[in-house]
Amino acid sequence: MADEPQKEQPDVELQGEVLQGDVVDTSIELELEEAVETEQNLGRLLEEAKSKADENWDLLMRARAELDNVRRRQKKELENAHKYGIEKFVRELLPIKDSLELGLTAALSESADVANLLQGTEMTLSLFTSAMDKFEIVALNPEGERFNPEFHQAMSMVPSPDVEPNTVITVIQKGYTLNGRLVRPAMVMVAQAPAKPVDEQA
Repeated sequence: MADEPQKEQPDVELQGEVLQGDVVDTSIELELEEAVETEQNLGRLLEEAKSKADENWDLLMRARAELDNVRRRQKKELENAHKYGIEKFVRELLPIKDSLELGLTAALSESADVANLLQGTEMTLSLFTSAMDKFEIVALNPEGERFNPEFHQAMSMVPSPDVEPNTVITVIQKGYTLNGRLVRPAMVMVAQAPAKPVDEQA
């Protein structure tokens, strides 16, 4: 039997490779598309982050400028408080000075009247007391009170049988407080128990 020409068999393996190649190409295309999309997303995110960073930087610069302005204002106000803090008190003192000058002029005149001078002095003292009250300057005049070392300074101890020991019996100089804070203690004489006779001590 003569050799029959063999029919060519389709190359299944080759077709399989072609199909597999198509799948590989499609997969690469998908990966490329995803990579491009991811890159675009990252680009958008980067732009958003940059925009937010710029916005925050601007806010920081504004806050810093505002803080500098506040510091400058506070420094100026503090300087003014040191310079002019007692301005109201000075205004209250001026009429007292005027009154003292008028009193001195009246006392030096040939027709000086003691009664008028006394009245003028009392008015001046009243003005001064009123000014002190406005600024909560309180006099300490503790005669008859119990000695308090926080507000009183004992100049001497005096034996006194009629007064309870540690009682202020004489105020030599008044003390003063400003808004409850001691400015000057009252200088006082304080009672102490009288010494016992020698025969009682035995």
